[in-house]
Amino acid sequence: MNRARFRLRPGVRDWLTAVGVTAALLVTALSGQGQHSGPLGYVLLAVGGLALAAGRRAPVAVLAVTGVCAVGYQAAGFDVAAVAFLFAVYAAMRAGHRVITAAVSVTVLAALPLAALAAGRHDTGEAFAQARGALQIAWLIAAAAAGEALRQAERRADEAERTREETARRRADEERLHIARELHDSLTHQISVIKVQSEAAVHVARKRGEPVPEALLAIREAGREASRELRATLEALRDDDTTPPHGLAHIPELVERSSRTGIRTTLTIQDRLHDEVPATVGRTLYRIVQESLTNIARHADATTASVHIGHRPDAVTLRIDDDGKATQAAAPEPGIGLLGMHERVTALGGRLRAAPRAEGGFTVRAELPLRGTS
Repeated sequence: MNRARFRLRPGVRDWLTAVGVTAALLVTALSGQGQHSGPLGYVLLAVGGLALAAGRRAPVAVLAVTGVCAVGYQAAGFDVAAVAFLFAVYAAMRAGHRVITAAVSVTVLAALPLAALAAGRHDTGEAFAQARGALQIAWLIAAAAAGEALRQAERRADEAERTREETARRRADEERLHIARELHDSLTHQISVIKVQSEAAVHVARKRGEPVPEALLAIREAGREASRELRATLEALRDDDTTPPHGLAHIPELVERSSRTGIRTTLTIQDRLHDEVPATVGRTLYRIVQESLTNIARHADATTASVHIGHRPDAVTLRIDDDGKATQAAAPEPGIGLLGMHERVTALGGRLRAAPRAEGGFTVRAELPLRGTS
C-alpha cells in the first residue's frame, strides 16, 4: 500500500497542531491548576494556541501573538506554561528569523514576571521565580535550537538536490555532445561525398545534353535532404543553455525564409504576447512553426501559408495553414516531425492537432498552457 496516501498536507498538520496545543492549554487551565479571574484568560489561551495554524505562513506574526497571549493569561491569573509560544519560537527559527525570535523571546521572558506580579498571586521574588518555572527557559532554548537545526538540515538537503540536478544536467550535456561528435565524424563526410558526386554527375550529364536518369536525380535529392536533416540534428544536439535558445522572437525569421522559397507566408502575432510567453513555450512554438513550414516546403506543393499566434488568459494558441494538395480523403501518415511536435506539446501539458482541411490544404493547431511553465 502506498504510504504517500496517508501523508497530510502541511496546512492540515498545522491546524492539527494548533487544535492539539489549544486543547492541552484549556484542559490544564480547567483542571484548576493556578488561579484565574474571568473568561479573558481562556480567550487568550485559545487565541494563542489557534494562532499556530498560521505559523508556516506568518511565523513572526504568530510569534508576537503567542507571546502577547502568554503574558496576557499570566496577568489574568493563569499559571499555565507558554506552550504555544514555544511552538512559535520553533517555527520562527525554522523560517530563519533568528534575530527577531531572540528579541521577542527576551521581551516575553522579561514581561512574564511582571504579568505574574500584576496578577497578585505572588510577591516580587516569588513572581520572578514562578515566571522562570512557567516559561521553562530550557525548553525555550531547546525549541529555538530544534528550529535552527531543522532549517540547516533543509538547506543542506536543498543544496544536495541542486548539486544532483546540476550533475545530471552536465552529464546529459556531455552525452549529447558526444553523440553529436560521433554523428558528425561518421556521417557528415559520407553524406557530403554522396551529395557532391551526385550533383556533379547531374551537372555533367546536362552539360553533355544527355538525359539525367531519375535514379540519379533521386540520389541527389536524397543527399541534399540527408545533409539538411543531419545539420538540423547536430544543431539540436549542440543546443544547450550556453547558447540563446530560439523562441517567439525568432519566428519572423522562419516566415521570411519560407517566403524566399516561393511560398507566400504571412505571420500574425497578437499584441503584447512577447511579454507573456515563458521561454519553454516560446521555444516549442518556434519548433512547431519550423517543422510545419519545412513540411509545407517539402511535401505540400503549396503556394501560400499563414501562421497565426494568439493567446487566451491561460494559454497560447498557434495555427498554421497552407493551400497544398493534402485532403481529408488522403491524410498523410504521421512522420518523425509530427511525432516530435506532439511530444513537445504534450510535455508542456498542451494539445496539438495536425490534419488536412475540408477546403483543401493542411492545418496544424496547437494550444500551450501559460501556467506551470517557465
